[in-house]
Amino acid sequence: MSGSQSGLVCPISSADGEVIQIAHGGGGRLMQDLIRNVIEPAFRNPLLEQRHDGAIFACPRGELAFTTDSYVVQPLFFPGGDIGSLAINGVVNDLAMCGAEPWQIAVSLILEEGLPLEKLRRVVRSMAEAAAAVGAEIVTGDTKVVEKGKGDGLFVTATGIGRMRTRGRPLASQVQPGDAIVLSGDLGRHGIAIMAARAGLAFESPLLSDCAPLWPNVRRLIEEGLDLHCLRDLTRGGLAAVLVEIAETSHLALEIEVGAVPVSPEVNNACELFGLDPLHVANEGRFAAFVPPQDAERAVAVLRQWSDARVIGRVGEEQSGAVLVKSPYGTRRRLRLPSGEQLPRIC
Repeated sequence: MSGSQSGLVCPISSADGEVIQIAHGGGGRLMQDLIRNVIEPAFRNPLLEQRHDGAIFACPRGELAFTTDSYVVQPLFFPGGDIGSLAINGVVNDLAMCGAEPWQIAVSLILEEGLPLEKLRRVVRSMAEAAAAVGAEIVTGDTKVVEKGKGDGLFVTATGIGRMRTRGRPLASQVQPGDAIVLSGDLGRHGIAIMAARAGLAFESPLLSDCAPLWPNVRRLIEEGLDLHCLRDLTRGGLAAVLVEIAETSHLALEIEVGAVPVSPEVNNACELFGLDPLHVANEGRFAAFVPPQDAERAVAVLRQWSDARVIGRVGEEQSGAVLVKSPYGTRRRLRLPSGEQLPRIC
């Protein structure tokens, strides 16, 4: 893991404990100390200990999946997770949606001057635990520091490589007429948890983010021999964004029953308070699977080991590329994306 900086990086003591401080001029010894004393111990493994510009490793036979994403969430710590677990789970989940087992991960940290070192330690510990939970390793990365007021505390970019485990590629182009749409669990927990934390709202029953790795769920579906035509996690834009994108890519009509979509009472009440539709609220531990109708109930049975999975709809024969939402009263409306940003950024 390499480090570079805007000026000199120096942990100093303050009323809040040690914080990251920038002093202009000088070399990189203090940055190296920060990496070796705070970051490397959290991710320790032989590849990282090479202390090179990248990780060198043997490539297994077969296909690999590769993904990257950046995380700018506020607050850094929220009910059910933090920016560290969010970043690692996010890249793990993107690999899982490719049908790939998470393998090697790189992380880039942009630290703002004044960030307490104890917060950084908590974040990197959380990242290490999230990677270990799925058998992946954080093997390389980068660390930079920016002046106070230019970094929002901490930004994280995570990049992952995974080994393909599915027979085919679970892409939107593989969706077929008649496919069942299986939702892995209830919607909206992450988005509402973040917004509630920002607004200082408290619920009678604690509402935690659904931030979690999806690879265990997908691995179990693969082990059961299910035919996974398409997998997509429901992050920014929520279920609505995923369904619209898949319909447009496959050129097929999708129909869901809104009454079949699970939403907790806490999330539903908060959505009414904020004026939001749960279909559009972001998640960090939920996904949609498109499977042949004969595999639908088995998929639900597998996923219910983790959450309230359900069949929420099907793929039609029409070549319309539209998503229709059926109400409990039998009426239908076309699901469309908002013309602007419905929510502030939450990941």
